[in-house]
Amino acid sequence: MRRRDAGGEPVIREARDEDWPGIWPIIHDVVTEQRTFPYDPAMGERDARRMWLLAPPARVVVAMDGDRVTGTATMYANRPGPGSHVASGSLMVAKEARGTGVGRQLATDLVGWARRSGFAAIQFNAVVEVNVAAIRLYESLGFVTLGTAPGAFRHPVAGDVGLRIMWLDLR
Repeated sequence: MRRRDAGGEPVIREARDEDWPGIWPIIHDVVTEQRTFPYDPAMGERDARRMWLLAPPARVVVAMDGDRVTGTATMYANRPGPGSHVASGSLMVAKEARGTGVGRQLATDLVGWARRSGFAAIQFNAVVEVNVAAIRLYESLGFVTLGTAPGAFRHPVAGDVGLRIMWLDLR
């Protein structure tokens, strides 16, 4: 099985059950850091697995560098029923892979999936405003900030900071 593309970049592929031991440490690190995701830092592995490994039509992927999971993303309809034409998702990158382009690969894959699936747009509901790397990445892909909920996230260093709602129109 191919683990890297022709340029040597990690390959993005559909997640499988046997990937969970590589996904869980990434989720655990990101959530307990309390810097970029508004998830309960006390979340256990069982709840994380249930939250992350969504059934189709949602999609879960991993970024593979050899046999190592370096990132993961989950993507789905933002809301059911009348809101189901707008996609959403979450992306997490392993500490050692941050700044290496894995996040860009995951985000680009998510945008491609949303386009192929016929979504009208992508909405990220809670981008922490001090997560400058993520904001720059999303903006480089065409996302705009629709608004910010001031003080909606308790950052361990910066204090209460805003959560951005970011939008990419796919029409």
